[in-house]
Amino acid sequence: MMMTILLMACITFFSRYLFLHRALPFKVGPKMQQFLSFSAPAVLTAIWVPIVFINDEEINLDWQNPYLSAAIVSVIVAYKTHNIYYTTLAGMGLFIILS
Repeated sequence: MMMTILLMACITFFSRYLFLHRALPFKVGPKMQQFLSFSAPAVLTAIWVPIVFINDEEINLDWQNPYLSAAIVSVIVAYKTHNIYYTTLAGMGLFIILS
């Protein structure tokens, strides 16, 4: 099992190293850069949407859902303040209060 973890760590490291190391003669074109700019929001959305909206394998859009309420407050605070610390504190604070 340890050998599998080490091999996967090597594969992950070298697959990123090829893209990030400046000395290698690999350059990403502007269209590929634009395409890759959507990957972080897509991955983050794939992580938070099921957490916020799905409860017990069904969609939960009830106002009693603490995940949904905290997410709505976090979006509003993020829009108003543009501050990651206020956004995190508001969302986590409301979630702790509601749950």
